[in-house]
Amino acid sequence: MSAPASDTIPPPPSKPLSARAFDLLLWGGVIALLVISFKPAEIDKFPQLFTDASKMQGFASGFFSPFGDPKAFMAADWELYIGKMWQTIQMALWGTALAIVVAIPLGLLGARNISPWWIQQPVRRLLDLIRSIPDLVVALIFITAVGLGPFAGVMALMFNTGGVLAKLFAEAVESIDKGPVEGVRATGAVKLAEVVWGVIPQVAPLWTSYALYRFESSSRSATVLGLIGAGGVGQVLLDSINGFQYDQTGCIVLVIVVAVSLIDLLSQIIRTRLL
Repeated sequence: MSAPASDTIPPPPSKPLSARAFDLLLWGGVIALLVISFKPAEIDKFPQLFTDASKMQGFASGFFSPFGDPKAFMAADWELYIGKMWQTIQMALWGTALAIVVAIPLGLLGARNISPWWIQQPVRRLLDLIRSIPDLVVALIFITAVGLGPFAGVMALMFNTGGVLAKLFAEAVESIDKGPVEGVRATGAVKLAEVVWGVIPQVAPLWTSYALYRFESSSRSATVLGLIGAGGVGQVLLDSINGFQYDQTGCIVLVIVVAVSLIDLLSQIIRTRLL
């Protein structure tokens, strides 16, 4: 006996021919780009990781040596490494905080449902320019201006993170519910009041989540900026590598991993409470 028509499982929806052709063209283009990029990216050197690994083995033996020798592990300058990592976190904290201050007005001005097109489009192009400049280049510019040290790293983090957050903030504003904004507008409130009472309460949790994500990223970026003299644990890491003191390198990397993991765990807890 056949099952009632109401119990039959409908067939999955099928895409129109034009959509399938576009998908085929898109993924075919991605595969073609991978094939074209195989030689320029030197992917053919992959077997050398296993056939000529003597240098890697020498580095690994020194890198992991403190973890197999308790005396060497205890002899490491943990106070220096942890202090420099704490400085790196402080750089990331201030860089992110200043970036938020910059990103809030730029994010509002870059949202098409808040600003007219003749303001929104130039702001978006400005954000594209900010995000396109590498962190290291920005850090070198600030090092030239204010000298070596953490302040140059803070300003570099603020510059790049501000551009990223402003774009994310703008996209969050563009996806808000229009109802609360129209309700505030119906009271005869000015444009600023619409933003303060109709927009900000809707996007505040998402903005906070984005800021926490960028703080995690800035904690890692600040380590790299230290390699060029912008303060933090990166300078100590570079000195250990240049001095072939790979045992110290392993200890410093351990401090970085623990610190980043703790930051990630803390931000997850905060995001869970917010969303």
